[in-house]
Amino acid sequence: MNKIKITKKKLYVGGVILLVLLAGGIYFFSNYQLVKNDGSEDTAADNKSVLSGSVLDLKIVAKEKDLSPQEAGEKAIEFANKNLLSEGSTATLVSVKEENGLYTFKLKVDDQEYESYVTKNGKMLFVQGVKMEETNGEPEASEPVQVEKSDKPSVKLFVMSYCPFGLSAEKMFLPAYDLLKDKTDMGVYFVNYAMHGKAEIDENLRQYCIQKDQKEKYSAYLACFVADTAYNDCKSGDCTANFQKCLAEARIDESVLGKCVSESDTQFKVTANYNDKASWLSGQFPKFDVHTELNVQYGVEGSPTVVINDTKVEVSPRTPEQFKKTICAAFNSEPAECATELSNESPSSGFGSDSSSSGASSGACGG
Repeated sequence: MNKIKITKKKLYVGGVILLVLLAGGIYFFSNYQLVKNDGSEDTAADNKSVLSGSVLDLKIVAKEKDLSPQEAGEKAIEFANKNLLSEGSTATLVSVKEENGLYTFKLKVDDQEYESYVTKNGKMLFVQGVKMEETNGEPEASEPVQVEKSDKPSVKLFVMSYCPFGLSAEKMFLPAYDLLKDKTDMGVYFVNYAMHGKAEIDENLRQYCIQKDQKEKYSAYLACFVADTAYNDCKSGDCTANFQKCLAEARIDESVLGKCVSESDTQFKVTANYNDKASWLSGQFPKFDVHTELNVQYGVEGSPTVVINDTKVEVSPRTPEQFKKTICAAFNSEPAECATELSNESPSSGFGSDSSSSGASSGACGG
């Protein structure tokens, strides 16, 4: 499980300050009546993301009865199976115990064990827990990465196009790309399997072709795509980002794009692999073979993965400034652009243009 440093956000509940971990996600899975600052009532059923990063003053309307560890664990597993896991995957409860005022439970999915947390009343599920340490309010920077230096560094960011953490990494990538694209060989590449459905397969291929044939327009397209909120607002089961709007804004030649998508689909058997479920990794993740050779070469396992001058590196915190420093350390002689200071805020995970200085966007899909 990924280690993350985050700062504290205060949530006032009945006058008691709780430290809320906004790392792996917090899920409400039962109607839980809340009173907002204005005195009006809200429920988790009406607003699944009431804790979207804001600081709220809340009052518990009624004291909830604690569940037994087994009851809370089983309830969390039931919720995960119905709402969080992809079709064909099933979680089972391995063990559960009381720890730090919560129930810590282990679950198994496809022969892999994970650890998550649930409140004693069974109202809130913490998919990932993070041990917090005092860092003077700032995320710790990663140690300087030792990579072979070059006159023109190669920078590869591997993502899944709909992975929340991949989207955050792309928001980190873009300012550094716009600053250093003429001094480096930078690009976005794709993990060789998808975890977010057909929309991700299609978007991976779309972005591959834009970079291949219309690279000068890719930055504008990607900036539009990662900031789009249509996917977040979608209520149906077949959601996509508004890529058509981004194609128009970036002035992408759709006839050139369509030709590349068609030819590349055939060359890399993208649709064929998607339709051949027997070929899916672990029986649940369709293959995306456009960059498979590079995935194997660099040991790419999940989204995001950064490779600089053929060396896989960690960027922490995931801020544009830290990413720029990591790249600039790979030059034989740093260009003047490296003196430009970029944002020290970590972009939020998922779609949208929000930032968070807490570093809560750290994490990965797969791996």
